[in-house]
Amino acid sequence: MSTRVEIFDTTLRDGEQSPGASMDDNQKIEMALQLEKLGVDIIEAGFPIASQQEFEGVQRVARTVKNPRVAGLARTVKADIERAAEAVSVANHPVVHTFLATSPIHMEYKLRMTPDQVVEEVDGAVRLAKSLVPRVEFSCEDSTRSEWDFLVRVVQKAVDAGADVINLPDTTGYTTPSEIQGMFEHVIGHVERANHVLFSCHNHNDLGLAVANALAAVRGGARQIECTVNGIGERAGNTALEEVVMALDTRKDVMPYETGINHKEIANSSMTLSNITGLVVPFNKPIVGRNAFAHESGIHQHGMIANQTTYEIMTPESVGRAKTELVLGKHSGKAGLSKRCEELGFDLSKDEVAELYGKFIELADRKKEIFDDDLRILLSSVRDEGFEAYSLEDISTSGKDPATAIVKLRRGDEKSSITDTATGDGPVDAACRAIERVTGINGKLEDFTIRAVTPGKDAHGEAYVTVKIENRPYTGVGASTDIIEAGALAYLNAINKHLALSHPTE
Repeated sequence: MSTRVEIFDTTLRDGEQSPGASMDDNQKIEMALQLEKLGVDIIEAGFPIASQQEFEGVQRVARTVKNPRVAGLARTVKADIERAAEAVSVANHPVVHTFLATSPIHMEYKLRMTPDQVVEEVDGAVRLAKSLVPRVEFSCEDSTRSEWDFLVRVVQKAVDAGADVINLPDTTGYTTPSEIQGMFEHVIGHVERANHVLFSCHNHNDLGLAVANALAAVRGGARQIECTVNGIGERAGNTALEEVVMALDTRKDVMPYETGINHKEIANSSMTLSNITGLVVPFNKPIVGRNAFAHESGIHQHGMIANQTTYEIMTPESVGRAKTELVLGKHSGKAGLSKRCEELGFDLSKDEVAELYGKFIELADRKKEIFDDDLRILLSSVRDEGFEAYSLEDISTSGKDPATAIVKLRRGDEKSSITDTATGDGPVDAACRAIERVTGINGKLEDFTIRAVTPGKDAHGEAYVTVKIENRPYTGVGASTDIIEAGALAYLNAINKHLALSHPTE
């Protein structure tokens, strides 16, 4: 049996069904082109019968990409199949993917069909699809809650009708690795000419087992994995492409399988999808999360400095990411602190590291993360309070386009405060411009992120900004129940850092 595992990406179809993940035609094209760079074997571009817009979107993807196969989804309904075939007909490698449920609960309550009727429906649907396109995939929806012997019967009918790919999906994310491996082994072992078709798995993540189940399905004989970038999809999502691909690559000792994925495009694919949909990748997401290659623990940092493989089973560069981060926080040790200082160009003695570490821990107890600018200020023997050249006393905004902001700042320990006003494209922009008028420092806001850190309508929010001042980037952090104030505080924090580093005696 072949050791090549094909990657069937359904980000544009099943992934788009994730709440908030819908894409317009141009966004679908952008993502499809990135998937082609990534090296997926098949792109499932959508469900053409759903609407005219969906049909045209699938057709544009089919016309644009050159190397991957392009699939259109269809129920076992004549109109669906014909519409899907028409949409993908312009592709270099068209595929019609048709499906019908096979579990008792679906047949009785959703389809209202008998098992015999299901078998005959499958036969007619596959034969029709095969007459329209050269490659047909048939899926037994809700396979993992179906009776195995009935699965064999349905799959045999699909194979006899000309199906090229048989997909046995875990539609509800219900199964476990041992069960799905056994299901594939049973079906493949009992279907005649099973070696003439490609068996595929499609797993949902309702119990957090999608990747594990996909790997188990491969051990059971599947040679195609249906997955999505970042694991997006209905409910808890699908098998995460980046996770299953890197699992196969990292553990070849127990899973000797190959894919055609260009690993160095994994990070780009994740970021592209996140930017298109606005769905933020969780910080702790394997492979592509911000913290996937970040280490704060002092023990871990010490091990990483000695040998990277002590705590990393793959390199960030292997998936197209920047180098490993030794995140400085209250759990960091002297080794991590010393290493970061060295990277910043400071060669410290052991005594100097020990002296710095005390101030570092004091600051780390007050801040979640110590940025390079914070560390430079500590290295200049200036306490954290010292670089607060300006403090925000009050802020008010009005309007939207343009918006007006009035800010009141106090400089150091001066008794009187300074008030100024400015207009901008929005309230945050206006607030930043007003701060610039008071401080006399002009910056370029390059990144702005805000997230709620407490639940409820009056959630406490944290803003993170990157501001370029005089061609140098500064990070800033601010927190408030008001997102405009949080953004203004973060912007002011970045300006204060610039002032401290540029004028350390002030």
